[in-house]
Amino acid sequence: MVTAPAVPEIYEEELHSVIEARSESLQSLRELGPPDLVHLVKQPIKSTTKQVGVYHHATGIDASSSASLAAYINTLTYSPHDKQHKVVSGLYCCYNAFSRLDMRVQVYIPGTVESYCIDERGEKRVATDELWLETYLCSVLRAYSYADDGSGDTIRKIMGVRRFNPITSTESEHKFLDAAERLFFNGWQLGSDPEIQVPNLVSNHLTTGLLGYIHTTGRYASGINLFEKLRTRDPEISSLLARVYIEADEEVKAVNLLHEAIQELPMDYSLLDCQADFCNKKGRSDLALEIAKRSVVSAPSEFGTWARLAEVYVSLEQWDLALLTLNSCPMFTYQDKDAPRLPEHQKVVLPVLQEALCDEIEDSGVDDIELVHPTLRKLHAAGFKGTFQKAYMLLTEITKRIGWDQLLRIRSQVFVMEEEYRHEKQAAPHQTQSRNASTTALRSPTASVNGHGEVEERTESTNGDTHAPEDDRHSLEKPGHTVASEVVKAGSDEPDHTNNQNYTHFQNKRLCERWLDNLFMVLYEDLRVYTIWRTEMAQYRQQQLLYKKSPEEWEILGELAERLHHEEEAVEAWENCLQMKFSPKAMRGVLRFMGREGGNANVRDVCGALIRLVTWQYRWYSEFSPALLYTIRKLIEEEGAVKIRSIIQSTSLPQHVLDLTHQYAALCAAFRSSGSDG
Repeated sequence: MVTAPAVPEIYEEELHSVIEARSESLQSLRELGPPDLVHLVKQPIKSTTKQVGVYHHATGIDASSSASLAAYINTLTYSPHDKQHKVVSGLYCCYNAFSRLDMRVQVYIPGTVESYCIDERGEKRVATDELWLETYLCSVLRAYSYADDGSGDTIRKIMGVRRFNPITSTESEHKFLDAAERLFFNGWQLGSDPEIQVPNLVSNHLTTGLLGYIHTTGRYASGINLFEKLRTRDPEISSLLARVYIEADEEVKAVNLLHEAIQELPMDYSLLDCQADFCNKKGRSDLALEIAKRSVVSAPSEFGTWARLAEVYVSLEQWDLALLTLNSCPMFTYQDKDAPRLPEHQKVVLPVLQEALCDEIEDSGVDDIELVHPTLRKLHAAGFKGTFQKAYMLLTEITKRIGWDQLLRIRSQVFVMEEEYRHEKQAAPHQTQSRNASTTALRSPTASVNGHGEVEERTESTNGDTHAPEDDRHSLEKPGHTVASEVVKAGSDEPDHTNNQNYTHFQNKRLCERWLDNLFMVLYEDLRVYTIWRTEMAQYRQQQLLYKKSPEEWEILGELAERLHHEEEAVEAWENCLQMKFSPKAMRGVLRFMGREGGNANVRDVCGALIRLVTWQYRWYSEFSPALLYTIRKLIEEEGAVKIRSIIQSTSLPQHVLDLTHQYAALCAAFRSSGSDG
C-alpha cells in the first residue's frame, strides 16, 4: 500500500478568493495550465457561523470523471493536525488545455456532487464525456511536465503542491495511451516546449509527454505499438517512432524506417533532424552535415534545426562555421509553464508525515542567501532558459574544446570587431552592403543555400540585458560592446591567417547578433569566476589551509563548473556543499555523474543518494519524480531488482524512509521493467 504524502494547507484571507483569482487567470493561460486547485471550506465543530477557506494544489490525480475527483476530496475530510474543524464542502478545479476550460467538481459533505466547467469569460458550461477525456489527458501531461527532477527547483516554485504518479500500472497505462491515440491529432493545440517556434503534429506538449513517459518507464513496446498505429494515418509520425526505436536499442529498424520515410517526405525537418542526430552520435558527422543543412532549409525559422547544424560543425571541429551557424539561430522569448496566480494568504500549514521524517535531510529552514558573495549571485548564465540555455551550452562546448583565446581569435575572424568598425566607418561612411547573418551559416565548399532572412524576423528580445537585433541590415551597424577591449585584443589583434582566408577582410565578415554578443560577455564572466575559484583553491591547498564557502556558494560553484563542462570540479563543489548540509540540488548533481563510472561501491552511493532524494521529495508532498524513477529503473536493469532491494535495505536509515524508495522499485516491477524479475 502506497502511503500518500501529507496535505499542506494554505489559509485564505477572504473565503473563495483563490477560486476567483483562478477564474480571472483563465484567459491568460498559454500552456498546459496550472496544477489542479483543491479548495476546502471548513467550519468549527461547535459553531456553524465562521467558515474558513483552505487550499492546496495537486498533479497526477485521475481526472477522467467527476467521480474520481470527488473521491479525492473525500480523502481530505479527516485532518490529523486539525481536530477543531470539519470540512463542509470541497471544490476541485482541473484545467482542460484542449478546450481552454476549467473543469470543476463541487462536493458538499455530506450530500451532493455537482460537476460543470468555466470558460475564459467565467461562464458555466456543461461537462461532457469528451471534455472529461481531454481533461484526463491534460492532467497526465501536467503530472509529467510539472514534476520535479529531484533537485527541488520545481518544488520550490509553487508552495504546497501534492504530486502523484498518474500511471502506476499497465491498466492505467492503457487508459493513458488510448486517450493519447484518440486526441493525438489535436496535440498541436496544447502548445510546445519553449525551443519550438510553431507547435505541429510531432512537436507539441502531447508528444513530449508521450516520449517522456516511454523514456521514464522503459515501456518501449507500448510506445512502438502506439506510433505504428498512428503512422498509418500520417507518415510524419515516423520521426517519433524512429526515436522510440533508437531508445529501445532497435537501431536497425530505426535506420530502415528513417530511410523509407525520408524517401516519402524528403523535406520533413523532424525526420531529417532525427537522422542527423543519429549519424552525429555514431561519430559520422560527415554524413550528418548534409542532412542537417537540408533540415535547416526545410525549417529555417526553427531554433532546433540551426542548433543541430551548429552541433555537427562542432563535431567536425569547423569552429568558424559553428559560430556562424550559432549566430543564425532564431531565438525565442522563454515562455514558462503556467503557474497559479495566488492572492494574499493568512497562514500556511506544512505538515510532515512520520514516514518522511529523516534527520539527515531536514532543512534548517534558514534562508542563507545573504551568505552568497554578490559576484556568484550575479552569474547570468544560471538564469538562461529555453533557446538561450541551449545556445550557451553549444558556446561552452566550443570553449571547452578549443579554449577562450582560440575562441576569441575565431570570433574576430568571422565577426566585425569594434576597432575594425571604427576604422571602416571613417574610411567608407556610405557603405550599404547587406549583412544578413543567416545567409552565411550554410555556406561551405559543398553547398550554398540561404535561410531567406527568417532569422531576423523571428528573433525576439530576451530577459534582462540582451536586445533584439535591428531589422534593418542595410546600413552599417555598430557592433554592441563585448568583453573588455583589452581582453578582446588578447585574441583578436593578430588574425590567424592559417585558418580561413574568407573572413580576414572586413567585407566578408558578419555582424554578431546582440544576443550572441551578450553570451560572450556572460561566458567571459563565468570563466573569470571559475578561474579565480580554482586558483584560490590551489593556493589554499599549497598552504594547507581550509578553503571556506557557504553551502549555497558551493551549490552555485557546482552549477558553474557543470555549465563549463568540468564534471570532476562540479562534483567536488557539490560534495563540499553536502558535507555542510543536505541539499537536493547538490545531491542531484552528484547523482547525475555517479552513474557514469560503474563499480559496486558506486551502486551503493547511487542508492544512498536516491533514498535521500526520494525522501526529501516526499517530505515536500511529491511521491513522483520521473527523473528519480528513471534512475531506479536503469539501476534495476543493470544490477537486478534483488540486488538493488537488498542494497536499499542494508542502508542505515529508518525503515519508513527505505519503504518510500521500495515504492519506486515496486513500480518497475508493476511495469515489468527489464531486471525487475530477479
